[in-house]
Amino acid sequence: MNHASSSSPDIAPAITSRQGQLFRDGRPYRILAGALHYFRVHPAQWEDRLRRLAAMGANTVDTYVAWNFHERTEGEPRFDGWRDLEAFIRLAGEVGLDVYLRPSPYICAEWSNGGLPFWLTGRVSALRTSDPAYLAAVDRWYDALIPCIVPLQAAFGGPIVAVQIENEYGSYGSDRAYLEHQRDALLTRGIVELLTTADGITPDMVAHGSVAGALPTFTFGTGVSTAQELRLQEDALMCSELWGGWFDHWGEQHHVRSAQSMIGTVEELLAAGGSVSVYMAHGGTNFGLWNGANHDGALQPTITSYDSDAPIGEGGALNAKFEALRAAFAPFHDGELPERPAPAPMQTAQAAPLRPVASLRAFAGSLPVVGESTPLPQTFEQLGVEDGIVVYQAHIDVPADATVDIDTLHDRATVFIDDERIGTLERDRRLSLALPGAARRATLTIVVESLGRINYGPRTGEGKGIMHGVRINGRRYVHGWTHRALPRDGVPSAGAREAADAVAPAEVPAKSAADDAGVARAAIDVETPADAWLAFPGGAKGMVWLNGFLLGRYWKVGPQQTLYAPGPLWKAGANEIVVLDTDELGPTVEVRESPDFGPTEEFVGS
Repeated sequence: MNHASSSSPDIAPAITSRQGQLFRDGRPYRILAGALHYFRVHPAQWEDRLRRLAAMGANTVDTYVAWNFHERTEGEPRFDGWRDLEAFIRLAGEVGLDVYLRPSPYICAEWSNGGLPFWLTGRVSALRTSDPAYLAAVDRWYDALIPCIVPLQAAFGGPIVAVQIENEYGSYGSDRAYLEHQRDALLTRGIVELLTTADGITPDMVAHGSVAGALPTFTFGTGVSTAQELRLQEDALMCSELWGGWFDHWGEQHHVRSAQSMIGTVEELLAAGGSVSVYMAHGGTNFGLWNGANHDGALQPTITSYDSDAPIGEGGALNAKFEALRAAFAPFHDGELPERPAPAPMQTAQAAPLRPVASLRAFAGSLPVVGESTPLPQTFEQLGVEDGIVVYQAHIDVPADATVDIDTLHDRATVFIDDERIGTLERDRRLSLALPGAARRATLTIVVESLGRINYGPRTGEGKGIMHGVRINGRRYVHGWTHRALPRDGVPSAGAREAADAVAPAEVPAKSAADDAGVARAAIDVETPADAWLAFPGGAKGMVWLNGFLLGRYWKVGPQQTLYAPGPLWKAGANEIVVLDTDELGPTVEVRESPDFGPTEEFVGS
């Protein structure tokens, strides 16, 4: 079929909204969806998670498209491997699920930068508006993305039945021309299926987030009656994000919502004739450094786990919420629901010692230089660094009894004078340190870590690194900066592995106070690759690589205590664990058979 002719009158969407309800094949219809993001699930596990979703009784999988996951380098969008969106959509169809696709440039989703590429937000300030520079980038992205998904629409035999134009725009902006542009950008490129918007349940949000030609849908934890009052009589009722759980920030408790509370809202919505997408049905994991952050008086980085107390757990476990939804959705199916998939096999518990490879100061000095030397420190964006670690170095004249002060730090810095660690600075907290010793010439080294790019609200798109400058005694600028960075997808121990292997365990010296932080590695032997949970008792704040793949972060402030390590990342025989801890390395890595998300707190999103 010629998809370029998709605007012709004989091409009709699979689902339409009229007379206050959805219709499919001339009959009233309900979308019973669950959110599951391909970018948060290892591709070798896509089918397993989709089958669990179908067994839950869903008839549709809901997924965002994370622009920054596909186009990490400007002008080089990728749709292969983990980024093979077409393969994920086709697989959903083979499993028997429709697809509710949410490809808007901004997704929120507790995902880094809300899905917007760092290279774009580094140069464009008027995000999510009709600003020409922003729209030009979006249009180029859509020129690459939309042709991939047009043939996968239900109108052409594929599983896509609905497409979202923008995400919760009514809580962000008021640029009507932008929303119209986004709608038309989909239509002119061949999208024919049901168009939607999604907004919270206030009149202001709905008014500013809706656009003609699209079904307004709602996002809430509770609020069915309010949504009914807000919707137009002719519009079908749909909650495109019914928050059955919630995400976690570092330093908080693990948020949970009881099955009884969740299913009460779902059943109320179904009784009102509504359609639903449970957010999340399977949360998955913010692998690598893809976690987002919020800002409410202070930065609130999201943890690596995106379990979200979902019906299908981070490792695929089925819980009481799964059973409650299966029972609620079953009456809307003509036949029996698929059988529940068997639990995934788990590795047997074991532990292995972490062997020091390099101190944090040595690690910082070993990183490759990026960019040219500059008078003022450069941001991550100016250096072309997506995320992770940037090391700032300058030679300074240190007066006696002086301080070093960072003007606007995003986000966390470990500071050295020569080889002496003098302290840690954090955004929204302490940004000044005393410099010990007498007046002298010294090397100032500042190891800056990005903790997560803000994904929601007016601060979305903020930069990372040292944003303005470094001063001595709050007055005199430090000039003459060199920058080093851990390469994208690099592993800290790559250059020191041979040296570490050459040292027998008995020869490894005891750690001194100065060497408590840095790089360490462990070897874990596995007979049969399978899922595992990794813990780092005694570790303070680190990043963890498994066989070269960055799993994510641990942090003693909690709540998360274990990192999910999916079976496809393991191999039979020896497996390498590498840890970079900026504060204090622990002595061991533990393989555990079950997760530990920390102390819990009942929480219902509103």
